Amino acid sequence: MLIDIGVNLSHKRFANDTREVLTYARENGVRKLVITGTSIAESIRMIELLQKHSAEFPGMLYGTVGIHPHSASEFSNASLADLRSLSVHSNVVAIGETGLDFYRNLASREMQIRCFEAHLGLASELGLPLFMHEREASSLQIDILKNHRNNFNKGVIHCFTGDRKTLHQYLDLDLHIGVTGWVCDPRRGKPLQDLIAEIPLNRLMIETDSPYLLPRNMAFLPKDGRNEPSFLPWVVSGISACRTESQSEIVKQTGQTATKFFGFH
Repeated sequence: MLIDIGVNLSHKRFANDTREVLTYARENGVRKLVITGTSIAESIRMIELLQKHSAEFPGMLYGTVGIHPHSASEFSNASLADLRSLSVHSNVVAIGETGLDFYRNLASREMQIRCFEAHLGLASELGLPLFMHEREASSLQIDILKNHRNNFNKGVIHCFTGDRKTLHQYLDLDLHIGVTGWVCDPRRGKPLQDLIAEIPLNRLMIETDSPYLLPRNMAFLPKDGRNEPSFLPWVVSGISACRTESQSEIVKQTGQTATKFFGFH
């Protein structure tokens, strides 16, 4: 079962054709997708999308609620309460996107840490998995996760692009790894291509992170450069080229892993 665990469907680039995007995804075999919440506003928008489209796409749409590290400056006790309230929706399956990003530092490191630790606490309180981001911050993020690892149940590092040491430190923490079209990029994706066979198949999940990270192995790249969940099979193709399993086996196993991880109903 093709499952896209990370779609930024509330992004403005999908505003005019959301229904068509979902239709194309379904026609291309994507059976479930998780809409990522990256701020309070985007988490609310995610809930609105669930309410608007779930009847036409039954059993397909789920979401996360969280505050991305880029937006960590908006975090407060009030916003934490907002996330707690939003999480009660029946199709909210994870807390996040959360984590640390010291590459862009769009919020102060202090606020990112405070926001991340609050998400860890909320996931522990609610018994929900964590949907995590990390860029150029692996050492501190891993230290924080080690301190909290006995408190939360499950977590995935989405859009993993780190090095071998970082990968195995995350795996040693019994975390899952999400892989995007980054692996399909012949230039910047080469380090991930060299690593991806080291991810146990039962810890691997796949995602588009659309509208970002267009798979560069596509036969015909869209002129507007927009990625979308219907392109998920190209991510599978990129992964399969670096592993021993067939594309069908990767689809089957990552689908089973995502279903168990998120507790899809």
